[in-house]
Amino acid sequence: MPLAASSPPTIFVVSPDAAQASALAAELREAEVRWLVDGERLLRESHVQVPQVVVLHDRVTGTPLPQILGILRQRSELAATQWLAVGSQGLGALLSAGADALMADTTPPAAMAAQIRNMLGRTGQLLHLQERLTTVQGQLDTWEHEEKVRDQLVHMLVHDLKNPIAAVMGLLQIVEDDPTLSGESRELVRLCHDESQHLLRLTVNMLDVRKIQAGKMNLRRELLFSPMFEEIIEQACGDVGSSLRERQLSVQVAKDLSPVDADPEVLRRVLANLISNALKHSLSGSRLTVSVRPQPSHVLLSVRDEGEGIPAEDIPNLFAAFGQSRLTLHGRFDTGMGLAFCKMAIEQHGGRIWVESVRGQGSEFFMTLPYAQDVEEDDDDYVELLS
Repeated sequence: MPLAASSPPTIFVVSPDAAQASALAAELREAEVRWLVDGERLLRESHVQVPQVVVLHDRVTGTPLPQILGILRQRSELAATQWLAVGSQGLGALLSAGADALMADTTPPAAMAAQIRNMLGRTGQLLHLQERLTTVQGQLDTWEHEEKVRDQLVHMLVHDLKNPIAAVMGLLQIVEDDPTLSGESRELVRLCHDESQHLLRLTVNMLDVRKIQAGKMNLRRELLFSPMFEEIIEQACGDVGSSLRERQLSVQVAKDLSPVDADPEVLRRVLANLISNALKHSLSGSRLTVSVRPQPSHVLLSVRDEGEGIPAEDIPNLFAAFGQSRLTLHGRFDTGMGLAFCKMAIEQHGGRIWVESVRGQGSEFFMTLPYAQDVEEDDDDYVELLS
C-alpha cells in the first residue's frame, strides 16, 4: 500500500559507517533514512519513532545485534517492521533472531534500495491488515457484548416465566378436578393445561440449552438398569400431557440391560421432548413406540411415530435451536429448541442422536448411551438386591 507523501516511510540504518546510510538515502529519496551508530541507539530511537524498515550491519560494536533484535521483535508496535541484515559474518544469528532478509555487504546501494522498497511494500500490507484486524476485532467485541446482553435478558425473562406458568398449571389442575365442571369446560381446561405445560417445557429447554452452551449444566449420573428405564419412560409420558391418551403407545424395554451411567432427570426430559415432538407431528389414533435395546457397546433408545415424516432437506438443521421451524399437523410452529436440548444432553453423556424419516410414513429418533465402565461390583450388588 503506498504511503502518503506527507508521511514518508522511515528507514533506520544501524551501522558504524555513516556513509552507508548516506548511500541509501541517495537511492531512497522518497523515504526518511536515519543513521544510528549502534544497537543501544536503535533501542532508544525505536521508542520515539516507529521505522518501517531497519537495516542492521553486522559490524556494529556494543551489545550484539541478535540480542537487540530479539528484544525489539517482542514489541507489538514493531510487528509490521521489516528487518534487513547486511554483512559477511554473523548473519545466521541475526536470521535466527528474526531478520526477514539477508544481503551481502558488497551489494550495490541501488540493489539494496530495491530490496528495501519491496520490504516497504510488505510493511504497508501488514499495516493495512493490522488496521483491518483491529476494526474487525472491535466489531466482534461489540457483537459479543450485545449477544451477552441479549442472552442475559432472555435468561432473566425465561427464568421469571417459570414460576407464573407453574402457578397457572396448578390452578388449572384444581379447576379440572372440580366435580361440578361440565364436560365441555373440563376439556377446555385440559387443553389450557396442556398448552401451559408446552410453554413451561419450552422455557426450561431454553434455559438448559444456554446452560449447556455455557458449560454450566452438571450431570447427576446414576447407574440405570432396565427397571429404571421403564420408570423414566413412564415419567416422561406423564410430562407430555393428556394428548398421549389419543395415541397407541407401545413401550419396549429389553430385560437385563447392562447398566448405563446417566442423569435420570435429564434423560427423562430428553424422552419427554421426543415424545412431545412425536405427538405434534402425528395424528390421533396413530402408533407411538418407545424402545430401549442393547447393542454391543451401548444402549439404543428410540422414539418412533407414524406422522407426516420430515423433509430430507430439513434433517441437517433439525437439531439446531431456531435453525429449523416446522409447522406441525396441529397448526403450531416448532422452534426446534427441544431437539437442540436433546442433542446437547445426549452428547454430554457421551452418546449421539439422529433421526431416520420417510415422508408420509413417520420418523424414528435414535439415541445411544454408552455402557457404564468398571461397574462389575455395583452390578453384582444390584443382582443380589433383586434376588
